[in-house]
Amino acid sequence: MKHASRLARSLPISQAFLAQDVLSPVLPECCATRSHLPSTCCCLALPQWCRLRPGAGERCLFSPDLSSRPQGGARGHAKGENAAWGGPLQPHLTPRPAVFLPLQMSWHPQYRSSKFRHVYGKAAGKDKCYDCVPITHSVHDNQFCAVNPHFIAVVTECAGGGAFLVIPIHQTGKLDPHYPRICGHKGNVLDIKWNPFNDFVIASCSEDATVKIWDIPKHLLTRNITSPKKELLGHARRVGLIEWHPTAENIIFSSGYDYKIMIWNIDTREAILSNPVKILDAHKDVILSMSFNTDGSLLATACRDRKIRVIEPRAGTVLQEANYKSHRVNKVLFLGNMKKLFSTGTSRWNNRQIALWDQNDLSVPLLEEDLDGSSGLLFPFYDSDTNMLYLVGKGDGNIRYYEISPEKPYLNYLTEYHSHLPQKGIGMMPKRGLEVSACEIFRFYKLIPTKSLIEPISMIVPRRSESYQEDIYPLTTGAQPALTAQEWLNGINKGPLLVSLRPGSGAVNSLPQYLEPGQVLKTTDHHQDWGGTMAPEEMQKKTEIQDSRKQLEVGEKLPKKEQTHLSNGFDIFECPPPKTENELLQMFYRQQEEIRRLREVVNQRDVQVKQLELEIRNLHMGTGRY
Repeated sequence: MKHASRLARSLPISQAFLAQDVLSPVLPECCATRSHLPSTCCCLALPQWCRLRPGAGERCLFSPDLSSRPQGGARGHAKGENAAWGGPLQPHLTPRPAVFLPLQMSWHPQYRSSKFRHVYGKAAGKDKCYDCVPITHSVHDNQFCAVNPHFIAVVTECAGGGAFLVIPIHQTGKLDPHYPRICGHKGNVLDIKWNPFNDFVIASCSEDATVKIWDIPKHLLTRNITSPKKELLGHARRVGLIEWHPTAENIIFSSGYDYKIMIWNIDTREAILSNPVKILDAHKDVILSMSFNTDGSLLATACRDRKIRVIEPRAGTVLQEANYKSHRVNKVLFLGNMKKLFSTGTSRWNNRQIALWDQNDLSVPLLEEDLDGSSGLLFPFYDSDTNMLYLVGKGDGNIRYYEISPEKPYLNYLTEYHSHLPQKGIGMMPKRGLEVSACEIFRFYKLIPTKSLIEPISMIVPRRSESYQEDIYPLTTGAQPALTAQEWLNGINKGPLLVSLRPGSGAVNSLPQYLEPGQVLKTTDHHQDWGGTMAPEEMQKKTEIQDSRKQLEVGEKLPKKEQTHLSNGFDIFECPPPKTENELLQMFYRQQEEIRRLREVVNQRDVQVKQLELEIRNLHMGTGRY
């Protein structure tokens, strides 16, 4: 018993639930015989927090049944007497077997295999950051930053109207205070978004109730740009959000403080558009967030009236609406093809809260979790290739990331990136601009207004091999549209065109394609004739056939220079020479990867040549001419 009581007292709190396994072979015998502690049950030697210790008025789990207690008997602690019963121990009584209550938690959690359990965040060095950038002081709840493989755009502070900067992605270091800006708005710029199919076109919206489309020159900016390519006039109040359609070309959505969402088709010759294609007026308050599903057939919105809505944008009908009172939503996001929605907001007690929803049933969330008591807005980012979800808090220095699974528990917390510098906004690099040689699966651009700094943060999967990791880089969304604007407006739905990120596998960047006005009109009339004579299903089949032909002809349409020198998503000859040792090492690793890939191609062609030679030889032998 001395060993049992000593072991019970020495157990730490974290091993409280293991006490039954350690002491079970010892406690029943000593409790029944009272050979060591005649006046006190040894279960009382267990700590107060142990579940095996009997409480006030309770019987020891290991003692004999009270119904077999002998009547009468002398009380005392003489040898051979049972002090707990007040009489001698009857020889026919046997100790009861140990009874253990079911545990409410498992000591060993269920193992979950994942390739992304050890993902870590790595901040770029000082030479890779963008310094002396005048970041805006606006309090609007937006990201204020947009990134693509060629440029980074940041809303900046200026006097008299609104402006934003467009900086080449490789132009790091200190920014010239007189660097040219895009400054054509009369009010503060509230949101900016790059065209997903053209890296040289960007859209902006402002407090002046306009949306403007800008052409960015391929060379460095030498003067301010004040004249937009197109101007969209339709909102009565300031425009707070803009979103490009994920699969259809030249379709853009805008939402303003007039509680309306407008759909625009900018595939026209007019420079000023005042008539949107469609107006969605299902909201009764300001729209706080917009998100598309994978093929762009559904639109999810978060409104200030605390409701989440799933809308069919072409018909303007509300398919689902959430009236859940315990979650005040701020941002909503479609989770790829999982048919689920993710939202961030606050609880009734003003705690920051996240929730997971079924897109076909928004009555009650599938999952609801409080994070902390901070007041900053949470921006969610989802990577459909890795099923990872990132939460970036405005005013926070950390980035939480989770893994999404289709079954319960749905949300699996991985870890978080810590930093002492708070972020005001955040930008996200598309997958086609990542550094695959370093196993980078996500990249943020963090706006730090206190230091006028933009800091890249890379999410990296630790791997020892320097070769291309195909298991963490599946086919991803490319830079080519799957539909034209008129096809989508006619009712056709199609998922995005996918490309491989393997270096040298093809062009993954968008190419600026400018159609002549006559070609634009001819294409529009052609699709209008389809709408009058063909059913949508036949149109969709015909479009898929044409798109497959386009994919086969992509390599032929590319210039020879881009076919030869495109590597890892950018043109080698357009990259500046390495400035530091790290850049030199990265360029060296890229070249080694390219050499390894070319060797594989040469070996494969040698094998094909040998096979053809054997076939020719067999053919000659079969015909008797060898």
